[in-house]
Amino acid sequence: MTARERPRSRGRRPAGEDARGDIVAAARAEFAANGYDGTTLRGIARAAGVDPRLVHHYFDGKDDLFSAALDIPVTPQQIILNLTGGEPDRIGERVVRFFFTVWDTPDGRDRLRALISSVATTAEAVNMIRDFLTRQVFATAARTLQVGDPDLRAALTGSQLIGAAMARYVLEVEPLASATVEDLVRHLAPTVQRYLAGPLPGAGPGAGAGAGAGAGAGAGAGADPGMGDGVDPGAGAGPGE
Repeated sequence: MTARERPRSRGRRPAGEDARGDIVAAARAEFAANGYDGTTLRGIARAAGVDPRLVHHYFDGKDDLFSAALDIPVTPQQIILNLTGGEPDRIGERVVRFFFTVWDTPDGRDRLRALISSVATTAEAVNMIRDFLTRQVFATAARTLQVGDPDLRAALTGSQLIGAAMARYVLEVEPLASATVEDLVRHLAPTVQRYLAGPLPGAGPGAGAGAGAGAGAGAGAGADPGMGDGVDPGAGAGPGE
């Protein structure tokens, strides 16, 4: 029997030049269907038709594979460590600065535009980004602060930053489009601080970090002295709302 006549074998595919791409594609589907917590590397390998060891060959764990599937330049763990590794009363500054620093390069802008475009066309992208931002990043940051309503706080924070990013990088609304990252920190950090650590309307006593201390921090952390009442942290006004 010649090589041309030999029947093709079934089962797992050997490593090849497109094996990594198949793993990433399978990961996107698995993360979108099951969320980050419900997805396993073994399940991704099974969906891709490869040996689980091949997944570990290409990726340093689930965080690394998730970043590749979402096409972002950082892993969820790196983001969480950055956001929660400092003083609670300045988490608004860290969140805004890190978020825009990640995307504020030519390559980062292109990735974000592609990401936002994919959200508009595929449910898979919607599910992944929602799980990534609200459950894995912002809700984790809120829980670290031991404040009430972490899911609501995560949703509010996500809406603020995604809206601002859309106005800056996609719609190119001025003066947001040409503002520096530090400008954005100065204007957006007070609102994000209150969303993550301050008291929310209707919340019970002690809902904010430090029993309301976060509210005072939110009003002052990184605030622009020249803005006065133009940006009221309590109003939550911004491109994301």
